[in-house]
Amino acid sequence: MPGDILIRQLEYLVALAREQHFGRAAAACHASQPALSTALRKLETALGVTIVQRGPRFSGFTPEGHRVVGWANRILAERDALRDDLDRMRHGLVATVRIGAIPTAVPATSLLTAPFCARHPLARVRIEVLSSREIVRRLGEFDLDVGLTYLDGGAPAAHTALELYREQYLLLTTADSPLAQLRTVGWAAAAELPLCTLGPNMRNRRILDAAMEAAGARLTPVVEADNVAALYAHVATHRWSSIIAHTWLHAFGVPPGMRAIPLADPGPRPAVGIVIADHHPGSIVATALIDAVREVDVSEVLNRSVAAAMARHPAEDAPASS
Repeated sequence: MPGDILIRQLEYLVALAREQHFGRAAAACHASQPALSTALRKLETALGVTIVQRGPRFSGFTPEGHRVVGWANRILAERDALRDDLDRMRHGLVATVRIGAIPTAVPATSLLTAPFCARHPLARVRIEVLSSREIVRRLGEFDLDVGLTYLDGGAPAAHTALELYREQYLLLTTADSPLAQLRTVGWAAAAELPLCTLGPNMRNRRILDAAMEAAGARLTPVVEADNVAALYAHVATHRWSSIIAHTWLHAFGVPPGMRAIPLADPGPRPAVGIVIADHHPGSIVATALIDAVREVDVSEVLNRSVAAAMARHPAEDAPASS
């Protein structure tokens, strides 16, 4: 890297890539817009390439610019890793671990963060709810330290994965529903209820769609959302049912006046776990989180939550509905 390239110029560039707007990028960097524009022009001169497509407003990066943005993210991440490593040596881990989690895994995040924070009381945690695709993208751009996502097909290229549990599915419906007293419910029967589910941009929804198709049914929810909290708000009205991952029961239990019934097998059991990008040097906080989580049998804890929910609402010895 030419010696006259400054870290501040790279920070401006990464902010512009994130904000997609010159004014917002300058504000995020606590700089004026002319100062940001001047710094980026100097960066282009130092590298001998055009980075930003020219126009009255931001309209994207050139192919070379996209490559420079990738390197800028890497350089800044390694700068941050250096600081974190030195801080850890002096004071213990004080950095923030940035976790991107799929919606159905969010109820289980406390099983990761509790042992991590117990080990590193000065550290902090930031959790974002994202799609599985967005998690992979942002790991590659150094914008996340850890992903909590589906591992189907193995970890993405250039990533390392640690499986935590296999997702299980249950029908959450009202206690007065004809299906509420069954031990298991068929996928086709569940599809006939007024449902609220995650939207089709989420991997969980695509898993449910495939399971319904295999059962000869079609999933046509009345309400779609991009987070589990919105689903909870709707099922709590008793107007809708939902097909939930078993992690729900660990965090929320069964809402009053409702029942959770396992969906009949054969059903999908996708693996969910921690994913980190194989950057070198690796993320100090990601490694610390994984070390802490290895002390917890996440799958067993979640299974106990399911068993406890089933014990509170025992089902009758009725045949499973198709």
